[in-house]
Amino acid sequence: MKDKVAVTVYSAAWCAYCHMAMEYLKSKGVDYKAVDVDKDPSAAQKIYAKTGQAGVPVVEIGDETILGFDRMRIDGALRANNLVS
Repeated sequence: MKDKVAVTVYSAAWCAYCHMAMEYLKSKGVDYKAVDVDKDPSAAQKIYAKTGQAGVPVVEIGDETILGFDRMRIDGALRANNLVS
């Protein structure tokens, strides 16, 4: 059986787009792990090293990293990873 694809949202409490991205995933019935980069500086360093960007949200779906709240890319990655139909 295939392992469940991990979905992680790197966010900050003050970030409106972060909240929108998490609400969007909830509305799709997608489980995700939320990581607050203000409370976890090592996570902030990780996404900066990976993307070269310091902004949030960063949504990781499987092997795909999506900068910002980009619904089309999020939907595409969710479908590609069989998390939605």
